[in-house]
Amino acid sequence: MKRGLFSIILLFLFFVVGAQEINLDYYLPEDYTYDENIAKPSSILGFEVGEWHANHTQVVNYYKTVAEQSSRATLINYGSTYEKRPLLMLAVSSPKNIQQLDKLKEQRGGLRYPDFKSNLQGMPVVMYMGHSVHGNESSGVNASLLSAYHFTAAKEIEEDLDNIILLIDPAINPDGINRFASWVNSHKSYYPNGDRNNRELNETWPRGRTNHYWFDLNRDWLPVQHPESQGRIAQLQAWLPNIVLDFHEMGTDNTYFFQPGIPSRNNPLTPAKNFELTEKIAGYHAKYLDKIGSLYYSKESFDDYYFGKGSTYPDIQGAVGILFEQASSRGHLQENVFGEISFPFTIRNQFTTALSSFDAAIDLRVELNTYMSDFYKEAKEEYTNDDNKAIIFGALEDYGRTFHFADVLLRHDIQLYSLEEDVTLNGVPFKSGKSFIVPLDQPQYRLINSLFETRTTFQDSLFYDVSTWNLPMSFNLNYMSLSSKILNLAKVENVSKGLTFKKGEVKGEAGAYSYAFEWEEYYAPKALYKLMDLGYQVRVSHKEFQTKDKKSFSRGTILVGKGNSDRSDEVFYEDLISIAAATGINIYALSTGLTAGVNLGSPSISVLTKPSIALLVDDGVGSSDAGEIWHLFDQRMEIPITLMPTHRMSGADLNRYNVIILPTGNYGAFGEREAEKLKSWVQKGGTLISRGSAMNWLAKNDIAVFNFASADYSDSTRQKKYADFSNDRGAKVTGGAIFKAKLDVTHPIGYGYTSEDIHVFKQGNQFLELSGNPYANPLVYTADPLASGYVHPKNLEMIKNKGVVQVSGKGSGKTIGFVDNPNFRAFWYGTNKLFLNAVFFGQTISSASTR
Repeated sequence: MKRGLFSIILLFLFFVVGAQEINLDYYLPEDYTYDENIAKPSSILGFEVGEWHANHTQVVNYYKTVAEQSSRATLINYGSTYEKRPLLMLAVSSPKNIQQLDKLKEQRGGLRYPDFKSNLQGMPVVMYMGHSVHGNESSGVNASLLSAYHFTAAKEIEEDLDNIILLIDPAINPDGINRFASWVNSHKSYYPNGDRNNRELNETWPRGRTNHYWFDLNRDWLPVQHPESQGRIAQLQAWLPNIVLDFHEMGTDNTYFFQPGIPSRNNPLTPAKNFELTEKIAGYHAKYLDKIGSLYYSKESFDDYYFGKGSTYPDIQGAVGILFEQASSRGHLQENVFGEISFPFTIRNQFTTALSSFDAAIDLRVELNTYMSDFYKEAKEEYTNDDNKAIIFGALEDYGRTFHFADVLLRHDIQLYSLEEDVTLNGVPFKSGKSFIVPLDQPQYRLINSLFETRTTFQDSLFYDVSTWNLPMSFNLNYMSLSSKILNLAKVENVSKGLTFKKGEVKGEAGAYSYAFEWEEYYAPKALYKLMDLGYQVRVSHKEFQTKDKKSFSRGTILVGKGNSDRSDEVFYEDLISIAAATGINIYALSTGLTAGVNLGSPSISVLTKPSIALLVDDGVGSSDAGEIWHLFDQRMEIPITLMPTHRMSGADLNRYNVIILPTGNYGAFGEREAEKLKSWVQKGGTLISRGSAMNWLAKNDIAVFNFASADYSDSTRQKKYADFSNDRGAKVTGGAIFKAKLDVTHPIGYGYTSEDIHVFKQGNQFLELSGNPYANPLVYTADPLASGYVHPKNLEMIKNKGVVQVSGKGSGKTIGFVDNPNFRAFWYGTNKLFLNAVFFGQTISSASTR
């Protein structure tokens, strides 16, 4: 009875704490004393933790101060964000350990090798604490201020610090954190109001969850496409932490979640011992949260399947990832089903589980180090019993995609060799300089298997994220498992220490009749735009041709001339050399226009116009889809685009653009005026590119002709268990799977591809019927489409032979629709070019082929 009364009192405090003054005692555990030489957070912030949302600069200033004041801590700078904010970690341990951090880090590397002889009994445990990968889940970053203070200033943990190294990362996503802090602080009232309609609690598009380009960084631990992830993964691979904490927030009407997640959704490549340790650690969280009277749960939500998330990435590398999900106040105070939830309350829960994790790490230190050592010993045994000894991958026609995939592997401390001579294996050619070999006899054996795995059978039909992530498929590469040991296969070179992107060159002299480069290389669009921007005339050949010296050029080849440029032959030539070097393409000098196949003055060669691109953004638009497109142009292709807010479209002069892109979205804010304006623009010759549900809006408003089908989920069963409702409904969702499709490589959308076989990534249940014009369907799912991942049987039937990319014509313009996302999470390099082809070559598609 006394316990119940105590809980009621604590819940009452939970309701009202947002309306009263906060002090540090609210957060800190009882019976600890603190070093007065270590600054309290408020002395640097100018306010108490939880009173305002600390912005990233304030957090960095506090961490720098603590690192300067404490002999227990040192600051590690591991990079910077797109917005040039520093990425930092505070390493905390005993002063003795801090003095020899590099030695301890190097020693830990031995855990990955079976012959490791170090004393596991004496080795410190390492715990990484990652906060607020989602910028608007700010209880994490603010709780990190308390962790920095407690673990550097608490006197009672001094002996424990001999046995642990903490890596406290206060802000995984500084750009998103700053965006959100600015919003909520700008709308904070000094007398808080938790009304959910309050502007403070309703941040505007694209919101603070994502990074600068609106990417969810918690999906980037495997793809490592962004600087935040690249720097962090380099640190984790160097330190090999035993425990990785991942602090998040969830819906306001929830309580507090900690792992384990739903047992049936664990990845089968993760050892059972991992789940055993996760459950042991969970007991510490329960004990600590019980003490402060907070509600919590585990095993009923989330999962440990996709290795690209922060709480799951460690699981395939001998560590234990722990996800924390705190009900969010999304501001300083918000009403919820329990009454009200305050920002300080959310911070206290997160800090409390940091304390519980610390105790667990100390108590389980030897077991955690032993587990990591055993993990890699068992991986070695699995390799020994594996018939496969290596994997080879590459693309005959494109070094760029191959290079970037190799770079991903290297970032995960995977050993890699470049192929230094041409080989043909089982009829598949692999080219020297454009192929790599991954030996399986290495510590990351299990991670490699995950990256190359295809899987179509599952214990569960629900997934918190994607159900597959086969990387060679996403890069559109040939790959093959090999039974031979690497050094017996061919001449190779170890490139495990890193790769340098190979420069392209100009083959021939200045003053040539014309110059040409093929479209297969990944960065060919980047080269094309640079030439356009310099004012040179560029054309695309829709037919193959061959020079007198028997050099063949495929469809999609770009021909370059000085055009109306007044530059000299020498300046023109130097520009070509510079662009070839920067993009990795080879440019060939042509001595005559009299070529075999078609001549260089052929009507089958179209003059290209430089794209002037508007990308619709803001309310109604899917921010992740828009961000992926923006990132592709801005970071990879170096092509400027206009980010046009949807509310400006009705008043904008669309004639300044020849390409407009509609990412997936509902476009409910657009009325008849906007629809007519867009239709008129297309009729005059514009290229309109649409994605996902934007295609539905275009079809509804007669701007394009797209017809969709729906799956029939009807069931004659008259009674089903209510308890099965959520799972039955969730199983019908295509959360993320890979499918086989057939590409028309003679269509401008297919230029640069040498094989009609391609893999596409699909999320959602949008099924596009084929156009009545067979020339308007450049990309179609095959009759046997599933390559890897989970899909509901009825959805699989619907996907067969349906459209993936379709072209619709109106007037002299074209609308090109992409059902699936060719730019998914920035790592689907293999389909990027389909999208870029729509931008550059949409203008050349025959109108008759689209109706």
